[in-house]
Amino acid sequence: MATFATSDQLLVIIDPAARQTDGESVRIAKDVLSAGATTKVCLPDGPEEFARALGRRGSRRPVVVGDDRALVRTVTLLHRHRELAGCALSVVPVGGTTALAESLGVPAGAVAAARAVLDGAERRLDLLVDDSDGVVLSALGIPSAPVRAASAEPVGVPSGHPWLRTTYRSLVRTLAPRPPRLPAVPAPGPSRLRVELDGETLVDLDQPVEAVSVTPGSCGMAEVEVRPLSVGAEATPLRGRGRAVTVIGSDFRYRADAQVSGPVRRRTWTVREAAWALTLPTHH
Repeated sequence: MATFATSDQLLVIIDPAARQTDGESVRIAKDVLSAGATTKVCLPDGPEEFARALGRRGSRRPVVVGDDRALVRTVTLLHRHRELAGCALSVVPVGGTTALAESLGVPAGAVAAARAVLDGAERRLDLLVDDSDGVVLSALGIPSAPVRAASAEPVGVPSGHPWLRTTYRSLVRTLAPRPPRLPAVPAPGPSRLRVELDGETLVDLDQPVEAVSVTPGSCGMAEVEVRPLSVGAEATPLRGRGRAVTVIGSDFRYRADAQVSGPVRRRTWTVREAAWALTLPTHH
């Protein structure tokens, strides 16, 4: 790790969603950062202004105050402008889901995360890059998470005695017009996928699989796990390591970090070793 001087100039970009969902944590983060370094604070109103602020950072070290989506957006922007390798990124997790940032080693809580920005060190991390220039920081999963169907419970069903609930439902069914039948939302079933690891087939289309996971490992290698469809006894997962992972199948979706993409019929992810830098506590 390379340590930073606290006198570095910081460009603090505060994601709009963070301001809307947790203004108090945003204020705390700003106060801690401003007390420890020279800061310029940007309050973009949307993704375009966010991108412009990041592009005009100059020699300032960018600090993103926001959730996991803001972190992934920042890494994606820097990657697509071919500026990721030379930019040490810092993040203060605030807002919606922050599990990704925390899984990478960023402290939870505005105070601890802001102090890590000031006193932490740069850690180089591997990155998965796909053939459409998308990035994966932490985890890739196939299939994506299932979509839950809406509950069919009538609005206003009284709680309490079971007989009262039954009577109420019967009355509603009698008096209300019959609603149109909504198509069921199927949960993802077994998929037929070919998974290739550095050109070698790990599993082929004739073997149904329940799930595939890919994570950036270490030393430029991805960790791949394929769970075959189990019949009876649980099937043993197939595991492998490689620099390039290709998945081929019929219109599959995948979850990259916190975002679902697809459907696609073929996608290749390649590991970029030490492709980006994240500021983490020195004890990490």
